[in-house]
Amino acid sequence: MDASIRMRSYSRSRRRFLHRLGQAGLAAALPRGVWDAFPAPQTPPAFEEIPPTASGIHWKHVAGLSPQMYVPESLGAGCAFIDYDNDGWMDIYLVNSGKCDFYDPPRPLRNALYHNNRDGTFTDVTERAGATGNAYGMGVAVGDYDGDGLPDLYVTQYPRNVLYHNNGDGTFTDVTEKAGVAAPGWTTSAVWFDYDNDGRLDLFVCGFLEFSKAKNIYCGTPPLRAYCMPTAYPGTPCRLFHNNGDGTFADVSRESGISKQLAKSWGVVAADINNDGWMDLFVSNDKLPNFLFANRKGSFEDIGALGGVAYNAMGVARSGMCVDAADFDQDGWIDLFLTNVDHEMFSLYRNQKGEAFDDVAMPTGIGAATVRFSGMGSRFFDYDNDGEIDLIMCNAHPDTVVQQRIPDVTYAQKMVLFRNTGGSWKNVSAESGPVFAKDISSRGLALGDFDNDGSVDMLISINDGPPILLRNNAGRQNHWLGVRLRGRKANVDAIGAKITYRSGDFQRHRWLVGAGGFLSAHDPRVMLGLGPRTKVDWIEVKWPPPSNKVERFVNPPVDHYIKIVEGEGKWE
Repeated sequence: MDASIRMRSYSRSRRRFLHRLGQAGLAAALPRGVWDAFPAPQTPPAFEEIPPTASGIHWKHVAGLSPQMYVPESLGAGCAFIDYDNDGWMDIYLVNSGKCDFYDPPRPLRNALYHNNRDGTFTDVTERAGATGNAYGMGVAVGDYDGDGLPDLYVTQYPRNVLYHNNGDGTFTDVTEKAGVAAPGWTTSAVWFDYDNDGRLDLFVCGFLEFSKAKNIYCGTPPLRAYCMPTAYPGTPCRLFHNNGDGTFADVSRESGISKQLAKSWGVVAADINNDGWMDLFVSNDKLPNFLFANRKGSFEDIGALGGVAYNAMGVARSGMCVDAADFDQDGWIDLFLTNVDHEMFSLYRNQKGEAFDDVAMPTGIGAATVRFSGMGSRFFDYDNDGEIDLIMCNAHPDTVVQQRIPDVTYAQKMVLFRNTGGSWKNVSAESGPVFAKDISSRGLALGDFDNDGSVDMLISINDGPPILLRNNAGRQNHWLGVRLRGRKANVDAIGAKITYRSGDFQRHRWLVGAGGFLSAHDPRVMLGLGPRTKVDWIEVKWPPPSNKVERFVNPPVDHYIKIVEGEGKWE
């Protein structure tokens, strides 16, 4: 048995033993020396930072910060959990900057792929894998675009992106030119999803600014130069690539309606917001109205303004950064989340049905708690496995000298964790570990269970610094079931699937959305929190179109991961 498992079992057994002694009135009768022989174990924090000496992750992001303050320098980069070798353990991918027209690093830089050794440590396998990046990296999206059972990597970069095909032998091949998905310019987040319900994963890419070294602008008031806001540059269109099923893609941005408006986009999440069976897109824009692309059977209509998510309550476009989607109130309709920069507050959008949303950030306390923060990587997730969907926010300002311009705002900022109690939201940051007291220049956030203990851990990418790996200890206090879906008629990654589960009188559901967050990709397994319950009566999977098949599975195991393949009628 693993040492950490033995320790957790010992701690629980010891607590039960001493509790029973107390109930029996025997605790006071024990000699003092006997009592001292059972020292109380220290309770680990909800989230525990794993240092590089323990994890083996010694890679560092290099931004190339310069006196010229080229805008991309302060904004990257992303990270990902990816099980690239299909061994059931989450590996790690980290995006770095690189050579481009405005930056020539003094030594070659590369992205990093770390293999999970299954003992809490990781080994750098980048050189053999070959997925090193070839430009100034920004974000990453993970998806099995060719349906061969292996996750592939799409890395957004300035000035062109790269698609790495997973060869299945621990190596990746650059197939960008063949696939036709280079998307030149400056792009940020991306998402794999099936927009036309043909069962294949298509690709959406966020467009940002029309930028180059030659177009660099001096912003700020001399002698204080600052990183420019997006208002200083024109935007660029987002792109949608249709999967042709033969390893190539067709750019359908124009005919689908995606490129109708210029964007300054940072985040994207794919989710069916109106329950019509077609995957929609919520896209954040920086100083432009956010997009809510409603999918009209393969073409898209921007309903952001009508839906109440494009502007703030005063009708002003904010600095949209990170987005996510989940049904946090369990009413059967997917809700949305949006981060902005300081003095704009974040937004928690409750789905009012009928393609309309109501911002409930203020009554929930999330608005007041985020007034001075700038939200980067953030996500809905059930961190304590109680069955309710919580919210983590990693924050930092995009301008390194912001405090010299706005005294009450810092560049590096603290993370914020809100716990969903089922009827309200509680800020539990202060009680969730020393890492929540640290000011960090966070960018991407990837969620995933790297140690397979059923608790969703966090990987945070840092601008111009080493990443932060956080082990989740809170989820261990409750029971859980982890589910990995694989579609056959539905898209292979089952993006858009709905899982409903029941234990006695407790019933919840989860949707598998595409992407979500900021420049990053997440563990594809869906975590079903059970709280103290020790049995799952059944789980039901509604597969996305074109399948629409509904399958129910009775008495699955608790505190285990299972895999369900569409149509097989069993788990493994």
